[in-house]
Amino acid sequence: MARSLSHRRVIIVGAGHSGLATATALRSSGLEPQKDFVIIDSAPPGQRSWATRWHSMKLRSAARHSVVRGFPFPGDGDRHPSGGEMSDYLSSVEKALGVKTVWGTRALGVTRLGDGSTLHLSTSAGEVQTRNVVCATGAAAVPRIPGWRRELAVPGVVLHSSQYLYPAQIPPGRVLIVGGGYSGVEIAEELASSHDVTLATRAAPPRVSERSVWSRLRLKDPKPEARPRVDSPDVTHATAVTDVHGDTVIFADGASMKPHSVILATGYRPADAWLPDSEPPGQPLHVSARIPGLFSVGMPRYSRADADTLAGAGRDAATVARLIVGRP
Repeated sequence: MARSLSHRRVIIVGAGHSGLATATALRSSGLEPQKDFVIIDSAPPGQRSWATRWHSMKLRSAARHSVVRGFPFPGDGDRHPSGGEMSDYLSSVEKALGVKTVWGTRALGVTRLGDGSTLHLSTSAGEVQTRNVVCATGAAAVPRIPGWRRELAVPGVVLHSSQYLYPAQIPPGRVLIVGGGYSGVEIAEELASSHDVTLATRAAPPRVSERSVWSRLRLKDPKPEARPRVDSPDVTHATAVTDVHGDTVIFADGASMKPHSVILATGYRPADAWLPDSEPPGQPLHVSARIPGLFSVGMPRYSRADADTLAGAGRDAATVARLIVGRP
């Protein structure tokens, strides 16, 4: 498998919207899928994360704004697609591009061979040589689990929001949902008709301090996105969880409860553990200083604050494609 990946001009890591946006930009620049570049992804064949979201979830953006550039979303452009529709759409983009993603292959690390232009990409399928590597693994790809989860012991279930699918999945009884972002609010509203739901959130949204490790960009006092509101009167509100003692959860205001089940809507972290640990500041956007030929797309940590949006990933992809084509 590794031999079949080697000696391509570019290897894109990640077959989500950022990876396909990068493939689109590279193809528009004259590079051919499979011949000049390939995409690898750690997921099982075709199982993008969109397909595993809870069944009632809808994208916050309308279909017309949820696209890879050049590939319109089918149907009513004003509707808000489901996660399954988004997964199907990305599969159709992949097919239209002529991309054949190598599924089940995880990136483990990347280094530069000597002082030349060759990169050494370690993967779960073996060692690969290439000239350029694009990290498009997603800014929100790995569930973020609070440390107190290890001390929590409830009679029902404990799920991260990435594992939640529908209300019948949650046993009867009191449900504590931790996290006041969109996933926490939407799951709380869905469960309120069948369960006794408490939503624990921080009193105020956190300040945004996403600093780019590889870029010159410095955001001054960025404004956090407005907190979503719970419309259902059947959802009880609680302050942030500060501690856990077995089946008892302690909140910031000193209150406590013994939930039957807990859903952790505590967000995600980037799937970038395979990248170099650190980069010196003052580098152009998306570009590794230590490893020329290593780029990122769709990840605010290495780009602009909106890089994880569909539009932001498209801008990243266009920039990275130009840099790749311009490399010797």
